[in-house]
This record gives sequence, C-alpha cells and structure tokens, in this order.
Amino acid sequence: MQLTVNGTPREIDAPGDTPLLWVLRDDLGLTGTKYGCGLAQCGACSVLVDGQVMRSCVTPVEMLEGAEITTIEAIESDPVGARVVEKWVEHQVPQCGYCQSGQVVAATALLKEIPEPTEEDIRATMVNLCRCGTYNYIRAAMTDLAGREGETL
Repeated sequence: MQLTVNGTPREIDAPGDTPLLWVLRDDLGLTGTKYGCGLAQCGACSVLVDGQVMRSCVTPVEMLEGAEITTIEAIESDPVGARVVEKWVEHQVPQCGYCQSGQVVAATALLKEIPEPTEEDIRATMVNLCRCGTYNYIRAAMTDLAGREGETL
C-alpha cells in the first residue's frame, strides 16, 4: 500500500491492521512519534492525518491510504508548526521531552483550525499527558501563541 508521509509518497509493506505508529517508527525510521500507552490515551503518538490529530498507536495503516500524514519530523515545514516549536523553546516547555512531539502536533492542529483560540479551546484540545508536569509551561506557550501573552489560563 502507499502512504503519503510528510509530503512524500511511501510504499509500505505491512499488514493492514498494523498500527501507523509502528510503520512510522520501524518501517520508515521516523522515531519522533513516541509510543506511550498503546491505548490512545496519552497522546505521545499523535500525528496529523489530513490536518486532524490522530493517535497513531491505534490507527491501522489500511485506513490511511490516500491520506496526508504529518509527523513531528515535518511539523516545522508548516509556518504554524514552526511558530509552535519556536514558542515551545522560548517558554522552555520540554523537560524530559518524551511527550512533546504529541504536544506540538496537538498545538499545531489547534492553531491551524483556530488561529486565536480561547482559554476553553486550549483546555479542550491540549489534553495529552505529560509525566513531567509541564502543563503550566504548555499553557504559557499556548497563551502566547493565541496572542494573549501574560494572561493566566
């Protein structure tokens, strides 16, 4: 089957029920997308599929033929994704960094859909788990990206 990953068509030789996460990591060598829980709960495996956040650990590749898949490796090729990464660095969001690719993907998707998200939009969307507890830093970066730097969410 053929998947388009980060703008490049890729031939995939994997059973259709293989989770996208393992195709990305094991077959394509794109290891920025992380395995967290395997249950679509934590968000470490988040990627964009046709611009929407999807948990790759539970998404079979057979569902994705013809879709545009964007991983953390290509997120900065999008101007919005580049802004998110810039603010993540500026606000020193990552601690261990394990969950951050999923966090950045979620933030990018939100800002592409709603360029100036409200506090409620941010709280509803930024639900990925962070074992290090960098939620205050994530909130600060998102507030800045939403154009409300200095506000407390």
